[in-house]
Formats: sequence, C-alpha cells, structure tokens
Amino acid sequence: MDRSNVINLISTELTLDEYGVQRATEKSEQVFCSVESVTASEVFEGGRNGLDPEFRFTMFEPDYSGQTIVEYKGKRYGVYRTYRGRNDTIELYCERMGGVI
Repeated sequence: MDRSNVINLISTELTLDEYGVQRATEKSEQVFCSVESVTASEVFEGGRNGLDPEFRFTMFEPDYSGQTIVEYKGKRYGVYRTYRGRNDTIELYCERMGGVI
C-alpha cells in the first residue's frame, strides 16, 4: 500500500482561559497515509444517512488516537466512520463539512 500522502489529524480540547471561559484549542499531528475516493455504495449509504462521503484515508492504527478532523491539501474533513483493517491499519471515512473550520 502506498502511504506517500501526508495528512494532519486534528483533535480539539477544551481549556479554561484566565477568565474561566472555556476555549477550544487544537492539536495537530502529521501522519503518512494512502488516500482513496470512497466507493459508490459508500456514497449511496452515506447519502441515505445525511452524509456526503469523499475520502478514505488508510494509515497504521497506532498513528490514530480518535481524532475527529482530518486536514488534507488545505481542506478539513470530518471523520464519520472508522474501520480496522488488516496488518495494523485503520481506515478513516471522511466527509467535507461546512461546520469544520
């Protein structure tokens, strides 16, 4: 499997500022992966559930820690589903989301 693409896995954490107001802070981690378009059946099933699937990112499972945002080529995608594959890999199924900044 070709893992020559680089993506950023982004997690958010709520912290309190000096005034006691919760602020979201982001932590980004670069990982190597392979990038593929989702299958037609994934698009169909996702559409039935209100999703707009675009990409499947496959990487080594130890590189993934439950992040919900993926940044690829300057655009952000939300992770809506994961699948554990063979040989210690995990697949992240992602959609382009308007609410993901």
